[in-house]
Amino acid sequence: MKNERQPSYYAIIPATIRYDERLKYAERLFYGEVTALIGKEGYCFASNNYFADLYKVIPGTISRWVSHLSKLGYIKVELIRDNNNAIIERRIYITDISCRRVVQDTYKQNSTYPYKQNCSYTMSQKAKDNNINIRIDRFFNYIINNKGEFPKEFKNEEQYQEFYEIIERFEFNYTEDIINTFKEENIEKLKIIIYAIKEIFIKNKGKILLKATRNDFLDVYNSCKDFENSYKDTENEIKSFFDYYYISIIRKLGAK
Repeated sequence: MKNERQPSYYAIIPATIRYDERLKYAERLFYGEVTALIGKEGYCFASNNYFADLYKVIPGTISRWVSHLSKLGYIKVELIRDNNNAIIERRIYITDISCRRVVQDTYKQNSTYPYKQNCSYTMSQKAKDNNINIRIDRFFNYIINNKGEFPKEFKNEEQYQEFYEIIERFEFNYTEDIINTFKEENIEKLKIIIYAIKEIFIKNKGKILLKATRNDFLDVYNSCKDFENSYKDTENEIKSFFDYYYISIIRKLGAK
């Protein structure tokens, strides 16, 4: 069997896990360890013996944690067998789509906070960045000027109004006249922050937004921008600033 993978520096324990009273605290921590061991394949293959040694418990305890998390729907377990039907590998997948995305993004960036990015900048990545920048601009134009098509991300006007109230609470609902007095870099900051809040809102991270403050969004943005400026034109240059900021703010709010 393959050697156990070196775990990521960070583990991810979403609110659904942290506040589920059906779970023991050790099971919640165990879930985070699983996320730290997920690599590019999208699953964790560490054995019960590996986890048992890590947490100083017997393998049977690990088996019960896995079974409980699976029963509650937080993970999916797949057993890989050989031609003789003997189990040769166990794969543990996390089922939360949003959490899975953050895990994969964290793996790709492969660093401590603020994250470094070591992947090559392909043409497809450039196209992706152009697309996200266009979407951010269109969304910002609708929010500020009420121009363009109604954002497709929202199911209806009621959901959009709920989102706009959040923007108002954070005091990011500037008028067009006020924005026209902003420097270009501050307009760009506002665009990215508002779009990130929308992404968090759409992906049902309401509890995270309830804990957030205006300064959280500003402070993380400034830290990300400082890091980007420090590593520009190096192997750790940030290739997609929005993705970098989005992951960073999720980390910040999730740790509160």
